[in-house]
Amino acid sequence: MGLAAALASLPAAAAWDAKYYNPQPQKGDVILPMPCGGAMAWRQVRVPMASPLDDYAVTLGQDSEEWGYLEQARPTHIAGSFSVGKPEPGRYYLLAKYEVSELQYHAVMDGQCPEPSAQLRLPQTGVSWFDAIAFTDRYNLWLRQNAADKLPKEDGVAGFLRLPTEVEWEFAARGGLAVSQAEFRDVRFPMPEGLNAYAWFAGAQSANGQLQLAGLLKPNPLGLHDMLGNVDEMLFEPFHLNKLDRQHGQAGGYILRGGNYLTPQAELRTALRQEQPYYAADGSAQNRLKTGGFRPALVAPALTSRERIKQVESDWKKLGVSRPEAPAESGARPAAQDPATRIASLAEGVQDDALRQQLEKLRSELRANTQARDEQRDQAIRSELQLGAFLCTKLKDDGLFLDTLEGNYSRSCGAGGSEPKARCEARREQLDGHRKVLDFMLNYYADSVVGTALNYSQASVEPQVDLVAQQLAARGKSNLRSYLDTHWSNLRTYLKNGKVARAHWLQSCKTL
Repeated sequence: MGLAAALASLPAAAAWDAKYYNPQPQKGDVILPMPCGGAMAWRQVRVPMASPLDDYAVTLGQDSEEWGYLEQARPTHIAGSFSVGKPEPGRYYLLAKYEVSELQYHAVMDGQCPEPSAQLRLPQTGVSWFDAIAFTDRYNLWLRQNAADKLPKEDGVAGFLRLPTEVEWEFAARGGLAVSQAEFRDVRFPMPEGLNAYAWFAGAQSANGQLQLAGLLKPNPLGLHDMLGNVDEMLFEPFHLNKLDRQHGQAGGYILRGGNYLTPQAELRTALRQEQPYYAADGSAQNRLKTGGFRPALVAPALTSRERIKQVESDWKKLGVSRPEAPAESGARPAAQDPATRIASLAEGVQDDALRQQLEKLRSELRANTQARDEQRDQAIRSELQLGAFLCTKLKDDGLFLDTLEGNYSRSCGAGGSEPKARCEARREQLDGHRKVLDFMLNYYADSVVGTALNYSQASVEPQVDLVAQQLAARGKSNLRSYLDTHWSNLRTYLKNGKVARAHWLQSCKTL
């Protein structure tokens, strides 16, 4: 009997109580069934890019002289697997909400169903990297045979489990889109109630040298528990040393992230990473650690259909080529005069193979540089849009406060008012001072609108509006969406008519 058949033939068992697989339920949890009546909880990790070839620039690691060879900050990119259309177009991948427990591990890997108990909520440790891979394989097969309709799909293709990549793990561990850029780059994700409330580490005030049940502490901003501490988590790809802004060329053992219950408090950080060999020191067995566990990711293939391949191929050919609307931006050239396009035309007419290869190499380098410039431009546009939305909130607050001051002054010091002269003079000074503040903010806002319009075209700005909306929503700032939309409306109007409409811009923000 094959493995999949053996799992499928396990006797039906009563469904587990949620306390055994999701002790801290949250809105947005994704629950997938497991053998033996079990289940596993997952969380979406959103990435604000909708196209299959789009990805999101992030910086991982931490600047450190002591640990730089392991953890030095480096730029990289991340993308989601599954498309969503609401509230904004984007993509996501799933990450297990908790580390895989002993109960879940045995339900998949054993030939008989375990009896649920609180003790089996401990994270599964003492397993090798190969054991973790075998778990994801068996669970994948069981899901496909018993709960295929529960798996998320991309372009009609079902997703699959594997260990997370290092980028997927660290992006989620830092809080993803649910934190600000400054918080994302901090040593740890925001912990308003202190480290003890979010992570198990060495010491009597925390784990006290003992492995702890999964999900007892508070989650990170994405709703993921125990991303730091309790057990080290194994990742999918092999370990690489750091070489300043890139990874070293040698691929080594497997990666452990997050620290464990024996990690000193001072060393527990999101950038913490270790290498472990796949096999024990004497080479006689697979490497299994009492502090090592894992949590799977759920993702999808990149090329899901012929139509998707055509879309990716078409989008790829556009990479690094100046857009047709580019004359409105920083002196760039239209696509018909794009240097990469001109080089390609020249290369087609060259008979000398060596020269043609040099031209193609130059064209590739030029496209890569242009693509990097475009990504930097898009990031700058998103920053401008966030600033505009924030300034719009300030205009509303300051404008309405000024209206209140003016009303109070008119009633108290105007015709028929009974306020003493000295008090009215103080009110007038306050009124004049706040009017100057509002004038400053309004001019700042106007400079922001005009500056954005001078540097970027509407076609470049428009795709970034939805991305900023996703970033705001992920950080619990959905209330700023109306300010973002109003700012975009003001900017779009200015791009069309070139008129600085300070009074209208102020009123548009005040009425929100």
